[in-house]
Amino acid sequence: MFFLYHWVTLKQIDDWRDIALPKELSKGPRARTLGVNSLVTGFGSEFEALGSINNAFPRSGVGSGSSAADSLVQKNAARVRSSEWWFDEDGLFNLDDEGRAEKQQCAVGASNIIRNFSFMPDNEVIMAQHRHCLETVFQCIEDHVTEDEELVTNALETIVNLAPLLDLRIFSSSKQSYIKITEKRAVEAIMGILGSPFKAWHCAAAELLGRLIINPDNEPFLLPFVPQIHKRLVDLMSLPAFDAQAAAVGALYNLAEVNVDCRLKLASERWAIDRLLRVIKTPHPVPEVCRKAAMILESLVSEPQNRVLLLAYENAFAEILFSDGRYSDTFARILYELTSRPNNKVASARGIWGCG
Repeated sequence: MFFLYHWVTLKQIDDWRDIALPKELSKGPRARTLGVNSLVTGFGSEFEALGSINNAFPRSGVGSGSSAADSLVQKNAARVRSSEWWFDEDGLFNLDDEGRAEKQQCAVGASNIIRNFSFMPDNEVIMAQHRHCLETVFQCIEDHVTEDEELVTNALETIVNLAPLLDLRIFSSSKQSYIKITEKRAVEAIMGILGSPFKAWHCAAAELLGRLIINPDNEPFLLPFVPQIHKRLVDLMSLPAFDAQAAAVGALYNLAEVNVDCRLKLASERWAIDRLLRVIKTPHPVPEVCRKAAMILESLVSEPQNRVLLLAYENAFAEILFSDGRYSDTFARILYELTSRPNNKVASARGIWGCG
């Protein structure tokens, strides 16, 4: 089904993207080659095209030779003016406000169709491997500041749906490219959405990053942005919106599982531990979010370099251990890691003597 409609729908979006650019940023006139090798072009120049070859056969009603020549000069001048108008951006193909609005509505409608396709399991693999589709939707979110909000939202939801199957290396593959999106540009587009003030967008971007990082092939493109990602996700955990907290915790949970460097950088991120604890203590209305927050802390304490930082929260960990039975096992393991490892003298002393 997707192959049946993808060309028409993507064409609608690409056409809108072409005319949505400001005139000063748009490309110069393209060379028109339609009918260049044909005597009769179909654009009203049949008489001149044929007459240039059959000048020896004067037509009735043309008059004397000089008048025929004058007529030909006038027609050539008119043709030059017509050509200039053809290339003028303010000509036939530069739509007025009503025409632009109609194009915009068509693009939004097409993006809605593509979004709906992405919810269908039979289409997911095809769409996640369709470079033109991915380039179009990534370009829409890349220009989220100036683009139509509904178009951006549809594009973002499409990518979120396809994220578990998405390999960013497709942008450097041998598949035909239409827009020249690179892996770096794709990640930068997501980061732009992550920094957006709109809750629906930055929540979706957080979820998208959490899904993309699951694929090891995407790690090289995401890891350079980890410090920025951590900082923004920690900020989202401070918001009163429960869905923003859930999206941030979900993404951090997957990032903490990636490698040691991610765990070290997250532990050293200011307010990270405090806000993870706040999610658990509040508590978040979805127990799974609290469980993931606790497991993030367990991942962080598993790194010896992080234990000095986390020892400052020993009393907070112990409080949750004794007050909330749902996470007592997790925090018991966290406290064990903190106090029973011989590679930390302070921790060793606390483990032996029971110092609190």
